Amino acid sequence: MNLYNTIKNEKEYWLVDQVKQEGISTEAYMEMFQKLLGEWQEGNIGYISVLMDEVHEQELKQLGFIKISTIVEYTRTLEDIPILDGEIQAYSLSESNMSDQGFASLYQACRSGSANKNKQQTIEQIMQSLHHELGARWRDHCFYFTSNNEKLGIAIPHIEMGTADEGRMFYFGVVPEWRGKGYGAKLHLHTLTLLKLFHATYYVGSTDEANTNMIAIFERNGCMLRDRKGIYRLENNKC
Repeated sequence: MNLYNTIKNEKEYWLVDQVKQEGISTEAYMEMFQKLLGEWQEGNIGYISVLMDEVHEQELKQLGFIKISTIVEYTRTLEDIPILDGEIQAYSLSESNMSDQGFASLYQACRSGSANKNKQQTIEQIMQSLHHELGARWRDHCFYFTSNNEKLGIAIPHIEMGTADEGRMFYFGVVPEWRGKGYGAKLHLHTLTLLKLFHATYYVGSTDEANTNMIAIFERNGCMLRDRKGIYRLENNKC
């Protein structure tokens, strides 16, 4: 049974997300996590970042983890997405004339001033992660939005690993000059329609509990609070 989704980026980091299952004890979760942690330590990887139910917080701190923040998780079905008007256009990186570097620059602009407390990767690491986590056709998942030839923001919709129809966003953001004008909710709604093109039947989104703007977007677009998890980090002192 899969109790953790793990993304491994060579020697740089592991990203671990607890998969909550009915009928699984906290002891069973920790037993499997201890095995996973041992593999990470043996691999001499840079750091491990863990999303986990806060009921395990004391045990994680005893293992040396530092709590970064709390993540809230929202969800909604994709069956009844409203019909969108034609004000905003979406373009994938694979079908447009935008370069990878151009998309990276737009990504960098969108994440400036983020309310999320987790340590940011460099934009170079992020671009590497896109290829590593989304595969050879990663550009098919990278979208940017425009209105009247103005670039408004980006989104990277995909299907969650280990599932056939759970829609996620690797990233979603609005460029600074278009924030506070109602575009966040519109672009998010557009991304939900894009997830349907990838055959998602429902959506799960998460953000830092301090990111009240993103939470407001979730709620405006019909998403309901599903879960809360702590985010914990441990550095490998051998590196």
